[in-house]
Amino acid sequence: MSEQTARRGGMVWALVITSVAGFMAALDNLVVTTALPSIRKDLGGALGDLEWTVSAYTLTFAVLLMFGAALGDRFGRRRLFLVGITIFTGASAAAAMATGIESLIAARAVQGVGAAIMMPLTLTLLTAAVPAAKRGMAYGIWGAVNGLAVASGPLIGGSLTEHVSWHWIFWLNVPLGLALIPLARLRLSESHGTGAPLDFPGTLLVSGGLFGIVYGLVRGPADGWASPFVLTGLFAGSALFAGFVLYSVNAKNPMLPMRLFRSRAFSGINAASLLMFLGMFGSIFLLSQYMQGVLGYSPTEAGLRMLPWTGMPMLVAPVAGILSDRVGGRPVVAAGLFLQAAGLGYMAYIVTTDVSYAAQLPGLILSGIGMALFFAPAANLVMSSVRPSEQGIASGANNALREVGGALGVAIMASIFSAQGGYETGQSFVDGLKPALVTGSGVVALAGIATLLIPTRRRAAELAKVAESADSAGHAEPADGAGAESVMESAGR
Repeated sequence: MSEQTARRGGMVWALVITSVAGFMAALDNLVVTTALPSIRKDLGGALGDLEWTVSAYTLTFAVLLMFGAALGDRFGRRRLFLVGITIFTGASAAAAMATGIESLIAARAVQGVGAAIMMPLTLTLLTAAVPAAKRGMAYGIWGAVNGLAVASGPLIGGSLTEHVSWHWIFWLNVPLGLALIPLARLRLSESHGTGAPLDFPGTLLVSGGLFGIVYGLVRGPADGWASPFVLTGLFAGSALFAGFVLYSVNAKNPMLPMRLFRSRAFSGINAASLLMFLGMFGSIFLLSQYMQGVLGYSPTEAGLRMLPWTGMPMLVAPVAGILSDRVGGRPVVAAGLFLQAAGLGYMAYIVTTDVSYAAQLPGLILSGIGMALFFAPAANLVMSSVRPSEQGIASGANNALREVGGALGVAIMASIFSAQGGYETGQSFVDGLKPALVTGSGVVALAGIATLLIPTRRRAAELAKVAESADSAGHAEPADGAGAESVMESAGR
């Protein structure tokens, strides 16, 4: 076997392994939502207990993402990836076999721990295995699979619950995880980050801050925004997160170097990611309920009718990745976000208690194309905006911001929905859904504007020349700590 063939085979295996692992982690964000009535019938529990089957996963996943990435950088990315898959697979089996609501919630929390370790490392391991010239296409496929998982969670959960059993939404992960463990061990290469010691003060500050913020956002709609626990979580979390930022500015080896945010590419794509997930998650959360509760579709029927949105990434995202290699990520991501915003705005305009599916179709297609154009180039922009040794923590930070954005989106959309409408009648649901979708559309449009902060390729070339001149003159590295190549890439690939 030639070296080129072996390298191509390694790239394909890395793409398959990381895409499947990312799919498993992303899927479990929303897969439980349509199964909650069946779970309550079998295991009992109050409404608050059922909500915790969703929230427990979201909390541990979001809180530990950056810590998982840091562990991988320090002790080996493949090694920690295997640890994450093992934890996630074992916790999935425990959730499937749960005999009470408390044990299910505990298993979901452990699932989140495993997902937080493996998810940020999927992108880092993929980047290490794929040559720079082909990363756009690889990120396109990776992004398509992840986008499909996020958007099709309610369909998969509803279909398995309706036709088999809610236990199978967890059993589904077990054979996949068991297959990935030996494949990852044999087919992925080991890589490390900077080798710096773990930043324990930074870890405690950011984990505590994310826990408080995400807890408050997740529990706010259910417990009330004036609840002492919710307010304490939001204020304490914000204070700890602010402390993390201040600490990281002056720390010698911080978990997340604040100098990375001096790069307009890194700052712009992270702001866009947070806003994109805020608008998208909140919209999917309400639209899936609208199709079932107002239009009368079963969970499976609703999921199938959302396929023009949720299935579009499988068709368009690989093309988006190739486009980002040719014209740069900035215009592709911006176009995707503005299309997603237009799709949500259109849906807000046409939703009624009896709207036809043909009328919904243009909005679903626009949203699907927009989401597909976002995922792959966004991953490319994140990973190319930092040094290779810092890609693990950059991926962790981006994933953490996406999770916070998703939790924030559900919280904000649910609050707007409750203030303007409710579940009493189909009309009251529509009355609440319209302003929520308008908000989601506006937020995603803001994400598109944030993407425009990323410098163009021409500006990137100019910065690269400046960096090369400085290097040849014996000057210090650029302000963002990157070399000439990183300056060029961070300026807007």
